[in-house]
Amino acid sequence: MWTVTSGNIAAGLVVSAALALSAVPVAQADANFRLPNGKARGDGFTIVKTGERIRVSPSLAANGAGRTAWVSGNVRVNAPGIDTREAGPNNGPRGEEDMPGSNGTSTTGAAATLSVGYVVGCQVDIGALSAGIGGSIGGATILDTLGGSFTLPLAPGRIIYAQIEKKQMEKPGTYFFNWRRSQMEVQGCGGYAQARSYITVE
Repeated sequence: MWTVTSGNIAAGLVVSAALALSAVPVAQADANFRLPNGKARGDGFTIVKTGERIRVSPSLAANGAGRTAWVSGNVRVNAPGIDTREAGPNNGPRGEEDMPGSNGTSTTGAAATLSVGYVVGCQVDIGALSAGIGGSIGGATILDTLGGSFTLPLAPGRIIYAQIEKKQMEKPGTYFFNWRRSQMEVQGCGGYAQARSYITVE
């Protein structure tokens, strides 16, 4: 059985929603959920998240330790007051050891960087987790930009930051990002799993 819980937070310019992923019987049909919209303001930015949806199903491996979700959503960032600065070389997400408190988000010299992704945990409570600039979690694994489909090898007690994409914000204006049916497959977690979308502007 899959269950979905949601909540919105505004910390370090983060908008997020959580979904709980229980173990799924092999013969169970897919389930579809809509998550609530979210909004966060601060430091000259406004982030608006709308249309977040998830379709969940048993893993195609049919082994009882996996589950598959297809996630979609939209983000709008209003940034009328940022500087005009071009992005430099892109070095991708980095780990907590190199960039403490960043949750793996790396800027490139642009005025700001918009990052979208999911924090996924196996048999841990990430309901109160902030994916913002100020927090970090010991033992978290940072994955590079994942695009449309990714598999998460997730052992009990582990947390993975899975970034879908990032966008450089080089001048004042309104920025849009959407993701459609990005496939997220969790393998190796035989118990309770939870995922939380996050959107950061740094």
